[in-house]
Amino acid sequence: MVISWEARLAALSLLIAVPLLPVAAASPQRTTPSLGKLVGQSIMGSMTGTVPSRSLLGRVRRGELGGVILFGYNIVNVRQVRSLVSKLQQAAHAGDNPPLLIATDQEGGPVRRLANGPPFQSAQTMGSSDSPTLVRRIGIATGDDLRSASVNVDLAPVVDVPESHSSFLGSRTFSEDPKVVARLGTAFVQGVQDAGVAATAKHFPGLGTATANPDDARVVIATDKTELDRRLTSFKAAIKAGVHLVMVSNASYPALDRSGLPVALSRPIVTELLRRTLDFHGTVITDTLAAPGPAHYPDACTRALQAGVDVLLLSGDEDESATAFAQIEHAAQAGKLTMVTLRAAYKRIIALKTWLKTGRRAR
Repeated sequence: MVISWEARLAALSLLIAVPLLPVAAASPQRTTPSLGKLVGQSIMGSMTGTVPSRSLLGRVRRGELGGVILFGYNIVNVRQVRSLVSKLQQAAHAGDNPPLLIATDQEGGPVRRLANGPPFQSAQTMGSSDSPTLVRRIGIATGDDLRSASVNVDLAPVVDVPESHSSFLGSRTFSEDPKVVARLGTAFVQGVQDAGVAATAKHFPGLGTATANPDDARVVIATDKTELDRRLTSFKAAIKAGVHLVMVSNASYPALDRSGLPVALSRPIVTELLRRTLDFHGTVITDTLAAPGPAHYPDACTRALQAGVDVLLLSGDEDESATAFAQIEHAAQAGKLTMVTLRAAYKRIIALKTWLKTGRRAR
């Protein structure tokens, strides 16, 4: 008998909810994913070129990848992206794995991987209208366009609140007013998700006061806790509106975690602040772990999962995600990463994929 991944999710939910019961009492053992498939669902890798390589398809088939991020160099046009994604999803299905998360950065203005698709306006231009109705319509158009290309996750909107016009974020942000960012960021989230595509609020807990781009340098944000809390307004609004993913920053925030760890590796920020204080039950994804902050730690992938992250974004070459898979699997086998942690991440990821599978449209 073949057990579907949806059935495995139901069984896994029981295992997580009642951890003290014997496995046999909760569900048949065969419904529990293998260690490899638990690890694989937490990995979002990248690909080279515009056609998936044989090795990448093999890893997808074996369940060693739960998602793929697409960049501009992977994309020619919508028809080509559909063909690319179809090959990836067929490989996942052939291995009896859940469908892949297919993500891209479609923020607006200059940050559009689908160069001919919306949002044509930058977030800054959208912000000048201060019209949630307009921004929600733009979000719907964006979600529709991504969905037509078989992309199911938009790594947008940016809901950081910049301190000034000199912020490295430039036109990627809606406003310097937290309330405006909250209104418009939420509207964009709702529009994208109305179209059946998952939106992502980023970069938690905010890069508005960063003095440099964490993609390029190890960044420490010295802002005090009171000011950081004030700037959480937009994230709180997005969470309340039901955003499916939150991307965490690669900067460190000593006022929130004295250890100085980048947020992606920080349990006080990911689990205590984001999950418990702000009550976020969705999927937490890292920004690229190839950035200088997390890359400083050889065991960054394991640390991120221990911190409460669900999806590890590995945007380097294809070998980066393959190496991460082997390292995480070894850490779990060595007892450095618990099965409880892996199952909790798996459960949240599969809940997101189940929502995407329904193709729910609010319109």
